[in-house]
Amino acid sequence: MLKTRIFTAVCVLLLFLAALFYLSSIFWMAFVLALVVIGSWEWSRLAKFTLFGSILYLVFTALIGGELLFILSRAVLTNPYSTIFLWLYASTFVFWLLGAPILLKLNHSVKNPILLILTGWLLLFPTCLALYQLRAIDPFLLLGFMMTVWISDTAAYFVGRKLGTHKLAPIISPGKTWEGVAGAIIAVFIYALAWNYLIGEKSEVMFLVPLLLALVILGIIGDLFESLMKRQAGLKNSGNILPGHGGILDRIDALTSTLPVATLAVLLFTVEL
Repeated sequence: MLKTRIFTAVCVLLLFLAALFYLSSIFWMAFVLALVVIGSWEWSRLAKFTLFGSILYLVFTALIGGELLFILSRAVLTNPYSTIFLWLYASTFVFWLLGAPILLKLNHSVKNPILLILTGWLLLFPTCLALYQLRAIDPFLLLGFMMTVWISDTAAYFVGRKLGTHKLAPIISPGKTWEGVAGAIIAVFIYALAWNYLIGEKSEVMFLVPLLLALVILGIIGDLFESLMKRQAGLKNSGNILPGHGGILDRIDALTSTLPVATLAVLLFTVEL
């Protein structure tokens, strides 16, 4: 299983890097939209939609997501830092800051079909727009934020396995520990300092370090929220498209709670400057 996970991770990483740096804008848009459409199908499983409902959800997700990406693509042609979807990034920030933590605290997931539809879109649409806009601003910026999540997850996993004794959320996700959280924060802090050293600008240092540390916490919340949804649905993974890893949502759960917020911060910081 470990060999399968490593092989899949390496293949996915190489394909993603190739897409990030070599695809034209239109093909990157198609790539991002494909991730969202697959994610919507997996979300429909977690939400326990009927087969007909799942198909409708997938179709509407593709149509709405495609239109949003088209609008954004036109906007970033003239200004990559366009704030046209600032309201959507802000909305998802409020959800991850207040809504998701409350649901996790109460150990209560969304059950109303309308709320499930909207919650899925609140997870998927801002993430796909953030993937597109951050790449338009600078592919290395997008990669830097994604590496924050990968470093956080890796450090939390290994520190948690080695030193973890205090469970973070024993009912929702028994494998996560407070020691793992501490390991993730320390690892990302070191990463932030290294990134800061490469930038070398004091104004960006004051912005970057706290942002990356905040993304660690948001990433953990995103991970736990998907675990809560899987637990209610009685599923171990959101899908099986990635051997050894599960589904697309299993891989981007932390990105849904971090990339839109990172984009929001970048846009606000740029406007302020």
